[in-house]
Amino acid sequence: MVQRAGSADLPLHGGRVPRWLGERMTKLGAIITQAIVIEYGRDEFLRRLAHPFWFQSFGCVMGMDWHSSGITTSVIGALKRGLSPLSGELGIHVCGGRGRNSRETPGELIAIGERVGLDGGGLATTSRLVAKVDSAAVQDGFDLYLHGFIVTDDGKWVVVQQGMNGERRQARRYHWLSEGISSFVDSPHTAIEGARQGEIVNLADRRAAASRNSQLDLLASLGPDRIVREIAAIEPRRTTRQSAQPMLPHLIMPAHHDVREEDVNMKRLHATLAAAADRGPEDFEHLLLVPGVGARTVKALAMVAEVVHGAPCRFADPARFSLAHGGKDRHPFPVPLKVYDETIRVMKSAVSKAKLGRDEEMQVLKRLDDQARQFEKYATGPDLKEIVAGEFRQSHEFGGRSVFGWEGPVERSSDADRPRRKGDRDR
Repeated sequence: MVQRAGSADLPLHGGRVPRWLGERMTKLGAIITQAIVIEYGRDEFLRRLAHPFWFQSFGCVMGMDWHSSGITTSVIGALKRGLSPLSGELGIHVCGGRGRNSRETPGELIAIGERVGLDGGGLATTSRLVAKVDSAAVQDGFDLYLHGFIVTDDGKWVVVQQGMNGERRQARRYHWLSEGISSFVDSPHTAIEGARQGEIVNLADRRAAASRNSQLDLLASLGPDRIVREIAAIEPRRTTRQSAQPMLPHLIMPAHHDVREEDVNMKRLHATLAAAADRGPEDFEHLLLVPGVGARTVKALAMVAEVVHGAPCRFADPARFSLAHGGKDRHPFPVPLKVYDETIRVMKSAVSKAKLGRDEEMQVLKRLDDQARQFEKYATGPDLKEIVAGEFRQSHEFGGRSVFGWEGPVERSSDADRPRRKGDRDR
């Protein structure tokens, strides 16, 4: 069933994803997609993309800025690059993107339809309707600038699109899912994610059916000039009243750049770290036998495994998943490229063997996730500042890199919570 899943605040950030990260996001995004399709099927992958909390967590585990609107652009871009060569195998096609790319979506859908036997023209119309609903029918102050349309060979689809309010430096992401949609103007959204900017006029809500019909009747009977005069007469007498629409769960992505303890479910984080320490030596040394897989990589793999296997309720704190591979802006710490590359190698090995019917390595990852859930009842560990400080201390040996450059050896600062690298200045 289609249902409104919630909303979230997203700080609006500019800039580009550096090539060294974009290439890795492309590889990891494609591998995670394949793992989900192997384990749960294409329909479940679409449902994940339509869930705003999972989508944000997906971007976080790939090393993007954990709270940023840029996750939407980078994830759609990474999937488009990574899944295009696999479209024949997976039957998943990613269209659209940001700016000019979004306007090319209808043409891309028509071409896909001709290639795989879908009604490409109908999909193109759907794409335009979805964009119109979120740009015209939902009057929330956000101008659309990104439109991603993901469709499968059997005609099922998900749309992720995003609007911006430049004046308030906020973004809003909208999620659509074809499953269960019977009308484009009766509550079709799976979720709307973004900052609440006062009262939203949502003419696509099923409760607005009477309003839509009345507007058409008024336009036919009175004409536009009479309507303008009536509005002018009513406006001075207008009063504010409480909205009848109930509050929905929403994810609040704060403006601060650093990851703080209140942003993370520490019990789950400690359970993940404990599971990596407990299962890692047993499973990864004796079963995977992947050269170079150390304890730090197993921690990252445990978080990737949760993205693959976790239920929707487990993604209420996307910031936690940024602790797998850090962030390009050094928050919570620089991207450990050696760890990232090991994660890609292990996941690629597991997926490749699973395609051949040998799922032992995929089961290792699932056991890692299962163990973490069991440990949640009693796992304890250091506070987040200690964990992050430890990552900074080891960043140089892990190949730490950010948009500011490579990480060098660190020297202790007066603030014991976070070492600083040599030559680093306060920003």
